[in-house]
Amino acid sequence: MEIIKGGVTAAKGFCAAGLNAGIKNNEKKDMAMVYSEKPCVTAGTFTTNKVFAAPVKWDKDIVANSPFAQAVVVNSGVANACTGKEGDDACAAEAKAVSEALQVPESAVLVASTGVIGAQLPMDKICAGIKELPKKLGSSLEHGTLAAEAIMTTDTVDKQVAVQIEVGGKTVTVGGMCKGAGMIHPNMATMLCFVTTDACIKKDALQKMTKAIVSDTFNMISVDGDTSTNDTVLVLANGMAENDIITEDSKDYQTFYDALFYVLRELSKKIAGDGEGCTCLFEVQVKNASTKEQAKVLAKSIVTSSLTKAAIFGHDANWGRILCAMGYSGADLEPEKVDIYFESEAGKLKIVENGKATDYSEEKATEILSKNPVIAIADVKMGNEEATAWGCDLTFDYVKINADYRS
Repeated sequence: MEIIKGGVTAAKGFCAAGLNAGIKNNEKKDMAMVYSEKPCVTAGTFTTNKVFAAPVKWDKDIVANSPFAQAVVVNSGVANACTGKEGDDACAAEAKAVSEALQVPESAVLVASTGVIGAQLPMDKICAGIKELPKKLGSSLEHGTLAAEAIMTTDTVDKQVAVQIEVGGKTVTVGGMCKGAGMIHPNMATMLCFVTTDACIKKDALQKMTKAIVSDTFNMISVDGDTSTNDTVLVLANGMAENDIITEDSKDYQTFYDALFYVLRELSKKIAGDGEGCTCLFEVQVKNASTKEQAKVLAKSIVTSSLTKAAIFGHDANWGRILCAMGYSGADLEPEKVDIYFESEAGKLKIVENGKATDYSEEKATEILSKNPVIAIADVKMGNEEATAWGCDLTFDYVKINADYRS
């Protein structure tokens, strides 16, 4: 697998664009479009929040029932959530406008929104943007970056990843973009993520692997414990690499799985590392658990602990908060067996052995915790399973950002 520069335009046949449609203001880009020359097999995962946005409802239907998809249109600034029938009608109107602009079926158009909950989409601006976006479509890295920038809300950087692999002698590319910095605690997906690939793959195989990978990547990150109304991951495969079709039973399934896993994992980490107001990515590794589920529960409990996150911000090796978070997680635990380490580019330090503090140097611990990223490792000595979760520290700026988000 080769890591390359790029995002949604890296794979053959995909174009993208981003522009300012005036949804937020007259300066920031706030609409993006992704388009494939060929129809795409599509997979998706979505929020399990009972309060879900109109685009989630629309896209679930397209992924489940449409024979193919060919375009995605995204806006930032307004979430189109809690908007009733008017919100549903807005999705249909967007699909119709894209259909007319790109000459694709309405059933081949996916829509997504992110921003303030409860506000109606300004459809005059949305439709005007849809008319302009096709004129700006392009397949360069710059075009992909413009799209990635247009879907940002409180993100401080655009988030893109791409890789290439060999499948049956053909070069296959997988690239993606995502956005997310706050309201991050996914359950079946995370914020907005769009992945494109020129692989030829069966729909059921793509859906199966997407769901499995999301469980170990996007579902293992947290910034603030809030699961969004709009969480969506969409994967589009147009087959233009002309490889032998990948099925669940083919020898190339695992090769493609690994590539998609890498892209989704790195995008997940970019979201966690760009958490609102954060100063560092916080990674938690749980090792030697009795089951995979136990490892996941423990890792997520640590990475979501507000007290632990605050300690990471303060560069304080307050390991009691980690052990406490493990104890209330609900997972089986023998605390007298647990070893805990902190690790960063400044080194690795064992601070707990068999449930008790070691004679570690507080100065060295502070040095390790002052770097980015910071890794906490918990060895529970109960089996051979492991899991990793990603989050960030909790800072003063998180409160400042969310205290006046609507303004």
